[in-house]
Amino acid sequence: ILTAPLPQERGGNNSFTHEALTLKYKLDNQFELVFVVGFQKILTLTYVDKLIDDVHKEFRDKYRNEFQQKGALGLLNGTFDFKDDFMRLLRDAEESSKVRAPTVMKTFEQSLKSQKTVKCMIETRGEKPKEKVKNKKNKGSKKDGTEAVAVPSKASAGDKQLSAAGEKEELTKDEILQKNREEFFRRHMKAGEKSRSPKPDAQKEKGKKPRVWDLGNSNAKVLDYSNSATNGSTEACPVEEFDPDMALGDKNREPGRLYDLEYESDDEAEEEKVVQNPSKPSVKKGGLGGMFGMLKGLVGSKSLTREDMDPVLEKMKDHLIAKNVAAEIAVQLCESVAKKLEGKVMGTFTTVTSTVKQALQEALVQILQPQRRVDVLRDVMDAQRHRRPYVVTFCGVNGVGKSTNLAKISFWLIENGFSVLIAACDTFRAGAVEQLRTHTRRLNALHPPESHGGRTMVQLYEKGYGKDAAGIAMEAISYARNQGFDVVLVDTAGRMQDNAPLMTALAKLIAVNAPDLVLFVGEALVGNEAVDQLVKFNKALADHSMAQTPRLIDGIVLTKFDTIDDKVGAAISMTYITSKPIVFVGTGQTYCDLRSLNAKAVVAALMKA
Repeated sequence: ILTAPLPQERGGNNSFTHEALTLKYKLDNQFELVFVVGFQKILTLTYVDKLIDDVHKEFRDKYRNEFQQKGALGLLNGTFDFKDDFMRLLRDAEESSKVRAPTVMKTFEQSLKSQKTVKCMIETRGEKPKEKVKNKKNKGSKKDGTEAVAVPSKASAGDKQLSAAGEKEELTKDEILQKNREEFFRRHMKAGEKSRSPKPDAQKEKGKKPRVWDLGNSNAKVLDYSNSATNGSTEACPVEEFDPDMALGDKNREPGRLYDLEYESDDEAEEEKVVQNPSKPSVKKGGLGGMFGMLKGLVGSKSLTREDMDPVLEKMKDHLIAKNVAAEIAVQLCESVAKKLEGKVMGTFTTVTSTVKQALQEALVQILQPQRRVDVLRDVMDAQRHRRPYVVTFCGVNGVGKSTNLAKISFWLIENGFSVLIAACDTFRAGAVEQLRTHTRRLNALHPPESHGGRTMVQLYEKGYGKDAAGIAMEAISYARNQGFDVVLVDTAGRMQDNAPLMTALAKLIAVNAPDLVLFVGEALVGNEAVDQLVKFNKALADHSMAQTPRLIDGIVLTKFDTIDDKVGAAISMTYITSKPIVFVGTGQTYCDLRSLNAKAVVAALMKA
């Protein structure tokens, strides 16, 4: 027995094997002791666990007082008179393992088969049903606890009962219990098979019918992608029949034009008319009552202090947060406006509220108009002069609309005369490749090669699922260069900003392929989450990039803008945190629902009460 101080056991395994020896140990954390038993690995000793438990208990109880007084370290160099106790416990453990002798196999004379006669072994067709009935009855009798055994011969029934009784006496309780369980499950399985027998006919009659949606295509062949070719070949893909008006939306639009985002501010214009019109007659009348009423609340030739602005800024901050601006950014905006206005001398007929509101509007417009403006068409034409494709990579979290808005941008580029290759680099999400294949088929139907001098304007490059996205993007760019495509749009899998392995894979894709434009796709529905997403996406791209100057996000695609009414704060949050422009805004479900950001319209919606 070895005793030594040891930390608390952390794992579930309490054995250690070294060459031909096996060691088993047990820890006593109260007195910091370890009990170890060593034996040859080739031996199968069933009593080792019992021995080590008994020794642990005996040793601890015998020297408990000494351990409590001096501790284990104080008795480390002492001697323990425990040899006789240990040998006694070892003998007891060995004897306990020999108590249960191995079960002896029964002889043939003791078995039930030896009691059978030749006559009872002969089976005839007429006797089969009777035997089955008797067996069922005897099964019921076993359930009741009787020991009768069914036999076809009446003369040998008494002998059989005696032999069955002798056999049951030899069985242990566990074996009898196991046998009864087997009989129980066998009976219930047979009953289940009989009850299930009439069901197959009913299933054949019912069958499975596909659901046909009201706005969907009822042709099942359109949904069969089993024989579809890869790399955007439209020859093997069936031409989908759909209404072009539903895909295009506005018929009066100008092809290829990216319209500005509009916001209807009729309510605001009416409010201005109501406020401005009464003020004019009061000045013309020249009455003292009207003049003093207009001057009430106005400040003339006074410098603004922080105390004057704090109540107004607090209301402005709450207003911005209510409009979906991230709380942290709303505080920073109000703080910057306060610093800008503090000490400024106001005009004769201006209020503190109007002054703060105007300064905030100017700050918001400035935020939404970054210094670097992304002109995609100009950059594509520049890449054409250098005889290379212009590469755009889309990234973002799950479900924000990357593939859908990629198809909208493809349509816009095609209408401006540029050919597009879509790289299906989302090799994870089920249906991602099929979604892009459907968009490719529809875009080719809207812009067939016949309308462009036999040139295919959009094609899909895909290699299926489970492949390396960076490798597929590299092959797609090489394919586009050889085939003369103008633009390559790389679709990537959605990923959460906290998923380190997926963010590393995205950084690898961008670092290896060096796209001309990296667009972050974010939805307009988010608030504080927009800041977290953009900060962590940029941080991940910087951390996992091997270049000295890492490639970060170049622009933003703001989606689902038609779902938020006037709660447009996500646009402010995204541009403020990255200083990157919003290049495209998705506003609907058709290919034409793509807009460019109008900063003044967004600010007007944001400042609306």
